[in-house]
Amino acid sequence: MKKKGSPPSIRGHKSLVTSIWNSTEPLVSVIIPVQNERDRIEGVIWNARMIHPSTEVIVVANGTTDGSHQVAERMGAKVLYYPYVLGHDVGRSVGSQQARGEILLFLDGDLPLPFRLLRPFVKAVMDGADLALNGFVAPDQRRRVHPVVLSKYALNIILNRPDLKGASMTAVPHALNRRALLEIGHENLSVPPKALAIAIEQGLRIETIANIPIERWNRKRGKRPWMRELVVGDHLEAIHWFLQRKGNRGGYWDGMRVREAVFMPADQEGEIMTVHGEGRMGEEERIGEREIINRGEFDPTISVEKETESEDALNVNLE
Repeated sequence: MKKKGSPPSIRGHKSLVTSIWNSTEPLVSVIIPVQNERDRIEGVIWNARMIHPSTEVIVVANGTTDGSHQVAERMGAKVLYYPYVLGHDVGRSVGSQQARGEILLFLDGDLPLPFRLLRPFVKAVMDGADLALNGFVAPDQRRRVHPVVLSKYALNIILNRPDLKGASMTAVPHALNRRALLEIGHENLSVPPKALAIAIEQGLRIETIANIPIERWNRKRGKRPWMRELVVGDHLEAIHWFLQRKGNRGGYWDGMRVREAVFMPADQEGEIMTVHGEGRMGEEERIGEREIINRGEFDPTISVEKETESEDALNVNLE
């Protein structure tokens, strides 16, 4: 017996349609990387084509050995076939290069999400968003938060977008417009957290849309520690990119630390800024503060108050 709330069967789609028609002048390009998902790809393609009347479906079949690419071709999707495995998320970069639509929607070949859940992402971009993310985040109230979940929250906080919580381009579905694609770059879609960091840095309008618990639809798999290491590494790469642009503190204030003091002889203490009176800032410090700002080590657009909301730096509220 089929469980309540379980995904629709793929066989059901076969009885409804055997092929799709790809628009010759698409508004929406749906990009679907796939590797050995013969029993699911048909449902994914069918739902993708139902998102908008002017839609093209692009399947990036890489390293597949079960005929998934043949199923996609038979259904009428545009298939980019690679006999070897491209690696995680590289299919997004490859598919985006071939996309002709003004809106790009990214899915996975093993997630037959109903089109009614996918349409809000396209509509959000049509209404003005540059990037529409899945607002659902994995549970974060556990005693031990999963490293991937923690990485997503940490990156968004570092990027000064705590409002995004754990939303990420790592997860599907998500959609973006062509402007966002040009700002981010095709190649950077292969590292989704880096792509998100670039989007935020470029000032793109980023919104979280629906809250789709994709684990409900995803294929049950065993433990994959390599996936955890890969995704956490992606987030570290994004942070590295951000620090290269913003300095080793990412634009966050360093306080009034006189780091040079450790290298100064004691007899040159007059050159070191000191505090005068009862906690008041002396003229030397005010000059030093201006110099710090001018050197770009302090970003006045970042509120210091936000950094001091909690006395315990480790007491991060992930709600």
